[in-house]
This record gives sequence, structure tokens and C-alpha cells, in this order.
Amino acid sequence: MARIKGALMTRKRRKKILGFAKGYWGSKSKHFKMANQAVMKSGNYAYIGRKQKKRDFRSLWITRISAACKLNGMNYSTFMHGLKLAGIEMNRKMLSEIAIHDPAAFTALTEKAKSAQ
Repeated sequence: MARIKGALMTRKRRKKILGFAKGYWGSKSKHFKMANQAVMKSGNYAYIGRKQKKRDFRSLWITRISAACKLNGMNYSTFMHGLKLAGIEMNRKMLSEIAIHDPAAFTALTEKAKSAQ
């Protein structure tokens, strides 16, 4: 019985890794061993980056809300506490969008937060 060799799958796997490494600098895009290391490392960076993106955006929204609150004579924590007491459940993304695009509505929200405390 003939021995089965894995040339087809090996070539397919190597071609896939080299495809992922296309555009990498130097031998990282040409040699399988170095390309494989670079692709694994970049995969880790991408995975971590997807988590960091969520953190970064949340902190950006909080900074924007805080700046808008200070314009209305309030700080961020008392504003958020006031909203919770007033029963206004709105996420930070929407609050920051309101603060940027509709300052009058944000001022109304700060007034409700002040009155709820």
C-alpha cells in the first residue's frame, strides 16, 4: 500500500499563512517560519486590540460627558448619580453624542439630574 504524504495540506497551510503575512516587511512576508511567528504575534495584538478598543471608547465618552457637565456647573459623578435617581437610563455613548450635537438637551438632562438629588 502506498504511503500517504501531506504535501497538499502542508502547501495549503503554508500558503494561507503567507497570505496573512502579505505586506509584512522583509522575510516576514516570504519565509514561512518567520511569517508564522509574525502572524501569530499580530493575531495576539489584534485580539488584545479588540478589547482595548472598548475601553478606549468608554473613556472617551466619559471625558466628553465630564467636559459637558463642567460647562453646566456639575461634575461627572454627581451627574451620573442624578440620572440614576431620576430614572433616566441612557448609555454613555448616547450621552456623549447628545453633549456634542445637542447642548440644549444635555443642559435639560443636567437640570433633571440636579433636581433628582
